[in-house]
Amino acid sequence: MSDIQTKYQKLAQEFAKLRAQNQVLKKAVIEEQGKQTQFKDAIKERDQKVRKFEQEIDSLTFRNQQLTKRVNILQDDLEVAESRAKKGKNKVTTEPVARPKLEQNVIGEELRNKIQENERLHIQFNQSSAEHQQTMLSLQDRLYALENENSQHQRILETTQKQNKDMIERLQQDKARLEVKIRNMEKESGDAVMKAEKSEQELKILEEDLGSKLEVARKLITDKLPFNDTELRKFNALNVPTHDRKQQQRTKELVGKAKVLMSEMCSALSNFHTYTEQRTKIFPVDASAGSLSVVNAKFCTYLHENAAYLRSIEKSFNNFYDDITEDALTTLETATGLQDFSSKFSKYVSYLNKLLPYQLLSLEEECALSSCSQTLESRNMELHSALKKLTSAFTKLDSYVQLLAMTSKKSGDLPQANHREFFNKMISSVTYLSSIVKDVSKSYNFKVSLEHQLPTVTQKLKTTDECVVSSLISLVTCTGKLSNFMKSNVDMFSAPTSYRTRGHSFIQDDDQQGRMTSPTVSTLREKSVNYMAMLNKPSPDSVPYTQALNNRRVLVSSTESKEGLAQQLASNSDKISRLEQDREHWLLEAQLLQIKYDKEAMKVNQLQSQLQSHISGVHGPDLMRQVSNDSQEGSKADHKQTDPSLGSLSKQPMDFGESEETSRENLIKKHYTSKVSIMTNHRQMVDSKSVSFHSECRALHQRLSLAEKSKQKTQAELQKANQMILQLQGELSTTSRSYDDQLKMMSDHLCSLNEKLTSQKDEIDSLKLSMKQTAKKGKGK
Repeated sequence: MSDIQTKYQKLAQEFAKLRAQNQVLKKAVIEEQGKQTQFKDAIKERDQKVRKFEQEIDSLTFRNQQLTKRVNILQDDLEVAESRAKKGKNKVTTEPVARPKLEQNVIGEELRNKIQENERLHIQFNQSSAEHQQTMLSLQDRLYALENENSQHQRILETTQKQNKDMIERLQQDKARLEVKIRNMEKESGDAVMKAEKSEQELKILEEDLGSKLEVARKLITDKLPFNDTELRKFNALNVPTHDRKQQQRTKELVGKAKVLMSEMCSALSNFHTYTEQRTKIFPVDASAGSLSVVNAKFCTYLHENAAYLRSIEKSFNNFYDDITEDALTTLETATGLQDFSSKFSKYVSYLNKLLPYQLLSLEEECALSSCSQTLESRNMELHSALKKLTSAFTKLDSYVQLLAMTSKKSGDLPQANHREFFNKMISSVTYLSSIVKDVSKSYNFKVSLEHQLPTVTQKLKTTDECVVSSLISLVTCTGKLSNFMKSNVDMFSAPTSYRTRGHSFIQDDDQQGRMTSPTVSTLREKSVNYMAMLNKPSPDSVPYTQALNNRRVLVSSTESKEGLAQQLASNSDKISRLEQDREHWLLEAQLLQIKYDKEAMKVNQLQSQLQSHISGVHGPDLMRQVSNDSQEGSKADHKQTDPSLGSLSKQPMDFGESEETSRENLIKKHYTSKVSIMTNHRQMVDSKSVSFHSECRALHQRLSLAEKSKQKTQAELQKANQMILQLQGELSTTSRSYDDQLKMMSDHLCSLNEKLTSQKDEIDSLKLSMKQTAKKGKGK
């Protein structure tokens, strides 16, 4: 009720304000209308004055034109008189000569006076016309402004009247609605009072029942419960908490994504280390052609150890992922698998610090070559500084990983309030690592591009450099994915875990530390699960006493014969190993015999083909002798293998002059080396193709982004051009209209001028006739 009354009062106050404002606006509109009428009257008076001035100007112009006509006639008469005076005779007396001089003086004075009067009238006409135009323009501007103000005031008045009408209607509707609500609320309040009385009675009954139950529970606790583990926080942390399985599933999914990213990063790092090892073996000195330096040899041995560190990191993180289950809650306090991961990661970081000085020395050795230019040396130093930054970034990330793993220990408890800041700093370190990896790849690309321009560079070095570049590109993508993954899931990492311990209703959580669980909760839970499973198992059948005694006798006798059985087992294992060696030996022998058989079969086929082609009656017995001799020589060569006539066998990949074991080893070695070389060449080709495809994709992506930007720019320019076209079209229409109006005015003005000129010509002609008549009269006198 009070809320409705206050709303009604506010609405009434606003209505009163609007009514007062309406009255003020009415007064203002009336005043403006009065002013408008006054301005209209003033404009009418000004128009009358302007018309008077125009009439005076027209009369003055007409008078001026008459005077000009008269002046022209007088000038013509003067010229005629002068010409006649020159042509006249000398007999003329002095009196008629004196008269034209007097007439000329009089005409000259009248002409001067008329000219001065004409100038003065021109000046007055120009001044009056300028003043008239100024007054007309100012009055027109003022009239436009007053009309605009009047229209605005009328609009405001109409809008205010409409608003007031709407407000009045709305207020009336609200009033009726509020009255209906008041009635309903009165009814509801009466019902609520009845319900409150009933609930009070029920509450009294419940209080009595709960009080009796509480007394019984207190007696049971004091009599039969010796220890309550939910009273203290550190004991309550050992209880298994209840949790949401959906959140646990989500944490497992996130850890699975992190596992994939970690495996990709480990593979990229291992590829980078192995390809750098291959590069150091090739450049600056090829290991197949000459011996490596001491620094590069140690550097290669250290680089060869990268797989042990990286595989251990990947394995530890996989074990951590396997430990996460949907039944048990996983938090930072219970994630004990991160300790193993942090220790393996710190070992890898120390391994990187061990590699760094050898890398510097190998780069210095490359710079010491004669073919190394100053630009290449500067690029090498840039690469070394970038690698230094990379190791520092890994050490920084290692410190955060160690802090993250320390939360599952009692000694390193991280407060819940600091989780957000901690993960933000960890994300910043990961982004810094990705930026440093990008710098390393850029500097290495510059270095490789300069090295490939040298004439001493081999194709093998180019392929290995392309492999190193591809590994760096994959490392850049992996670190970028890892930073984006952590940025997108920082809320999940830093959010407090939604679980509840048994004593949550009795013990308040610390504001700084939040809810706490012990790292041993998972092990305790496993023990309890195993214990409950053991309880649920059926008990096995018991063994009779006599059978147990017999079993004991057999066990004692078997322990006595244990040594003999061990000796037999050792001898049997030795026999098995010898038999396996013999089996491999005979397998190789069979392969060698198969090769020999194939060669002999080839020879026999060749000889048969020669026989069939060269059979004739005369040379038959000689040919048969040659065949028998060749067969005897072939058999001797098989036994002795020293006949120089069988040089074709020495060209085979096997050397039968040596022992069978060495020939077999050489054959196997050459077979596997050829396979390894084919596989390495194929892998290098695939890596180079992937690098080229990746660069092409990047270039196409850049071109696409540039095309989109240019498209946006052209669209904006097109919109601006369309706007300019519309503006120019509007200006053109206005100018064309103004020009049409001006042309109409000019045509009207020209018509009026033509009429005036015709009237002036008539007047001039009449004046000329009158002047001629007066001149004739003067001459006649």
